[in-house]
Amino acid sequence: MVVRVAQRVGALAGNFGAQMNAVVATDSTEVALACKTHDVPCLMTRTDHLSGSDRLAEACQLLNLPDDHVVVNVQGDEPLMDPALVQAVAALLVQRPEAVMSTAAHPIHEQADFENPNVVKVVTDSLGLALYFSRAPIPNWRDAKAQGTDSKTLGLGSKRPYPALRHIGLYAYRAGFLKQFPQLEPAPIEQMESLEQLRALWHGYKIAVHTTLQAPGPGVDTPEDLERVRSLFG
Repeated sequence: MVVRVAQRVGALAGNFGAQMNAVVATDSTEVALACKTHDVPCLMTRTDHLSGSDRLAEACQLLNLPDDHVVVNVQGDEPLMDPALVQAVAALLVQRPEAVMSTAAHPIHEQADFENPNVVKVVTDSLGLALYFSRAPIPNWRDAKAQGTDSKTLGLGSKRPYPALRHIGLYAYRAGFLKQFPQLEPAPIEQMESLEQLRALWHGYKIAVHTTLQAPGPGVDTPEDLERVRSLFG
């Protein structure tokens, strides 16, 4: 699965020539062997990293990346991730020099998703910068019923003043920030929500959010997910 993700992203990287390369960062000898078998560039990293961002920080050091280099983190369990979305998130960071990270989100239309703690929500400001990420249903529309919306749906319809946005676990970083990330003290809100991006917000850094109307293909979190994705690949 990791090889398929790398090949999918690598096809996009080829459009940028020497400016962009797809590399797998792992602490698994099994993953490294699969990458070697399929000629996918791979870095072996330490086994004690607390988050994916910490692992990427080590990868930046191993690759000697300059501080202004843009690094995109595509999770190894996302074989259906749209390369165009990867490109959009990377381009957004280039366009927003005030941000050290960029990510993506899409509107939530199902009440079950809005209330599901495994579906991370994000709220942005008027400039498209993240205000907060949470597993809770945010933002809560207190006066939904008064505005003529069924309160049981928390106002997910077109009358909602601000959309409910599902966070997509795709990040772009400036390499200079990634190198600093492991030295930042873990944030209380990061530990409470189990969301590493909250460490950046806690310490005053800005995260730009690309909003797309199209939800990405499903990731693989369970054996059932794996079978569904395999069927799509035929």
